[in-house]
Amino acid sequence: MGRMEGKVALITGGASGIGLSSAILMAKEGSKVVIADFNVEGAKEAAEKIRVQGGEATGIFLDAGDGKSIEEAVDFTVSQYGKINVLYNNVGLTNLRKDLDVVNMDLEEWDRLMNVNVKSVLLGSRYAIPHMIKAGGGSIINTASMAGFASDSIRSAYGASKAAVVNLTKYIATQYGKDKIRCNAVAPGLILTPAAKNNMVPEVLDVFSKYNALPYHGEPEDIGYTVVFLASDESKFITGQTIQVEGGHYIANPSIPDMKEFAKKTQS
Repeated sequence: MGRMEGKVALITGGASGIGLSSAILMAKEGSKVVIADFNVEGAKEAAEKIRVQGGEATGIFLDAGDGKSIEEAVDFTVSQYGKINVLYNNVGLTNLRKDLDVVNMDLEEWDRLMNVNVKSVLLGSRYAIPHMIKAGGGSIINTASMAGFASDSIRSAYGASKAAVVNLTKYIATQYGKDKIRCNAVAPGLILTPAAKNNMVPEVLDVFSKYNALPYHGEPEDIGYTVVFLASDESKFITGQTIQVEGGHYIANPSIPDMKEFAKKTQS
């Protein structure tokens, strides 16, 4: 308790999943939190949940595709709580029906994902940094993805957008480090958010299990605890990094599980 005492945090996309888990954990550690989400009722419900647990939180509307809305969310945070110490740029979109391979993807979807997944990170940081400088420093955390490091047969725009987030994180860290502003990212693998549980059949989860180094899947809290660490002063000498939280899914030669199966067959 108290790892974020006295801090004020703005979490975008905080009404559910990873954002909600991060908001709850930040509040438990003493931070005042503003939960900004397109689902404004969900954001308000999340804030109420935190208040019932003894924390301090406010839920507001945010359209991450609208620069003015992002600016208003930052301004609201400062007007409500007097400052902003932490910005968690968590909003991200994906669309498996339109974001296909390079030849067949919907180009309008490319533009939409770049606007929401990358430009919202840029603008959130752009509007928060001057306030952070006045506050004596701060921590910006961005949600990247393992899709920014490993390619896929579809989701070309999503992967490119998340790779951009990884590199933008380094640029922000480089440009504002002397102002005591740190910028890091978290790259989740498969995380069992409510959306993942509702949209993934057991057979798909079994495929991920086969290639994970660990014998279980990630939960939203696994990202939330990482975010709290990056938001707190415990990580005061870490900046420009992307922490991969993915259960070891991407660390090994991808043929290892199949080779183990082959070895079993030859030994039997």
